[in-house]
Amino acid sequence: MGLTPAYGKLLGWLLICDPPQQTSGELAAALDLSKGSVSTGMRLLERSGFVRRVPVPGRRGHAYEVAPDAIIRTVVEPTRFRVFRELMDRGVQLAGGPDAPRADRVRITRDFYAYVERELPALVERFRADQRKGAADA
Repeated sequence: MGLTPAYGKLLGWLLICDPPQQTSGELAAALDLSKGSVSTGMRLLERSGFVRRVPVPGRRGHAYEVAPDAIIRTVVEPTRFRVFRELMDRGVQLAGGPDAPRADRVRITRDFYAYVERELPALVERFRADQRKGAADA
């Protein structure tokens, strides 16, 4: 995905670690990463919405954790796909309009983002319903 190995290690560890809240020092020690790699990786993870800072009871500073539904909240953020669709729509116009031969790739990309933007909420709702059903069956 073009991200650093530290990003993957940090996300993977935060998905399975116990306790689920980890400080920068704990992350560095557990993953044999430098403080700089942890800091950079955590900034990226926070910006992407996968990870959040949480206070550490009885201690100064903060820790990081992944919320159980982080991937869902990240994916369903309504502006993500809309922004790309709008950019691609402007690109279609700059390339000469929807029928211009130069606009084909941009138009298809725009159409894909529009499709995902339209369909993703229903997909996420089906997933949540399946999760609720599975929890109720357990």
